[in-house]
Amino acid sequence: MSYKVLARKWRPGSFSDVIGQQHILQSLSHALDTDRLHHALLFTGTRGVGKTTIARILAKALNCEQGISSTPCGKCDSCIAIDEGRYIDLIEVDAASKTKVDDTRELLDNVQYLPTTGRYKVYLIDEVHMLSRSSFNALLKTLEEPPEHVKFLLATTDPQQLPVTVLSRCLQFNLKRLSILEIKSQLVRILETEKIESDDVALDLLATSADGSMRDGLSLLDQAIAFGAGKVFGEDVRSMLGSIEQRYIHALIESLANDDADALFHAIDDAADRSPDFMMVLNEMLGILYHLSLVQLAPAIIEQRSLDREWLEKTSNKFSAEQLQLFYQICLTGKRDLPLAPDSRTGFEMLMLRMLAFQPGPTAPAVTTTHITDGTQSGHKPPVSHRHGRQHSKQHNGQKPVARQSPTQDNTVYSQSESGAKSQTTAVPLAGKDWARLARSLSVTGLTKQLALHMAPEIWDKKQLELVIDAEQEAIYSSAREKELIHALQKKLGGNIQVSIRIDTPVTETPAQQKQRQTRERQQAAEQSIMSDKSVTKMVEAFGASISPASIRPVP
Repeated sequence: MSYKVLARKWRPGSFSDVIGQQHILQSLSHALDTDRLHHALLFTGTRGVGKTTIARILAKALNCEQGISSTPCGKCDSCIAIDEGRYIDLIEVDAASKTKVDDTRELLDNVQYLPTTGRYKVYLIDEVHMLSRSSFNALLKTLEEPPEHVKFLLATTDPQQLPVTVLSRCLQFNLKRLSILEIKSQLVRILETEKIESDDVALDLLATSADGSMRDGLSLLDQAIAFGAGKVFGEDVRSMLGSIEQRYIHALIESLANDDADALFHAIDDAADRSPDFMMVLNEMLGILYHLSLVQLAPAIIEQRSLDREWLEKTSNKFSAEQLQLFYQICLTGKRDLPLAPDSRTGFEMLMLRMLAFQPGPTAPAVTTTHITDGTQSGHKPPVSHRHGRQHSKQHNGQKPVARQSPTQDNTVYSQSESGAKSQTTAVPLAGKDWARLARSLSVTGLTKQLALHMAPEIWDKKQLELVIDAEQEAIYSSAREKELIHALQKKLGGNIQVSIRIDTPVTETPAQQKQRQTRERQQAAEQSIMSDKSVTKMVEAFGASISPASIRPVP
């Protein structure tokens, strides 16, 4: 029994059958119809996008017995012989196996002779970049000025390796990767013609896994038909590819959003029961993180795509834009590191723990401010936001922002007005209050905890607690997190206290800023200690060395 694989059975026989590549087909069709075809054409592009197929159709168009045109008949002896791979005037060369200069010279020795049966002798050199430098040099003269009866069709997946002298002698056509929709529509057409049952999920998976290559898509379809005993359904294709259903990926993403390690490992166990390829799982997560970012920053794009918009919009509210970017980067790095792990599941679990452990840090200070206490200026310059929040304090009405307090200063804060005069602001009764310790002790997790760490109290007494969120961290604010935080504070401090929250520039340091400043001070102290060490100074002088501050780390 002889079975012809789908990739060969469904190879296009005319330009109208080619999927995609309309920019190339239009140029070639016009050139053929007006008899203005160049003698040397170079087709470039990734594997399986139609380079060799288009070259063979071009050979048929040039040698069709009905005449030169962009629509060869496909029925004459020449067209049939080319389709069957036995046309004597179409010389196909695999440059990967004939790289030596002697092979090229032997090929060129026959260029001068007229074609045996056709109009043109067509040389189709595949993977031309594999030729040696000497072979390219031997080819140059003939490539530039071939006999009138000769056409050169070159194909390569790596045009960067071709000498510029070869590129300058050819017309170059860059074939694009096919879209998922183009591949899927062709798979549907083939399955309908072959009368094979299938479902939409399976076709989406196959079209995505083809990665822009129609030949890869048809090879996978052949494999799926064999795997499913003549049927192509989503469950079988997932099992064949080593991928898992979207609901398992959704569970992983939601566990990260809720900062819940127990739920995360439960989701990993559920996914592992399906025996997935964890590299494929990472690819799925990258796709979802990308779509979540689109929902936040470019929602109009999402409306044009057939995605689970309801879940994406609901889940995107649980992440900040910075978190999604960080998680995406961790996943990308994890793809590189996964093969180095003891086993793929351990590497994947460590990757998930990394996402739980790391959070985007606060932004660096952007504005220089001045502290004035007891009439003396201090050189300390804590971070101050330049952005306006939802509510604006008096500092934004004609005055410069008030600098945040240092923990070593008293609770009276002054601001410098534009006229240069000192004006004392309302004293805030915060003496003896430790907001940082309270914020860390609250029974909240995830982004709600981060929200607490990026705010500072402005008024705090027995009846009232007024909190100000750093405007730099406005992205992590949501009304749901505000309600959760207020509930946790009232539970901790007593239900009678009135808690209010607004977005502005806090007059004192937030816990996150305090931690950042302490880290910076410890680093500066460590660098100063190394720089002033006598032994280090002697080594620097003796060896003409230099100290890289980036290599210095404070002792834990």
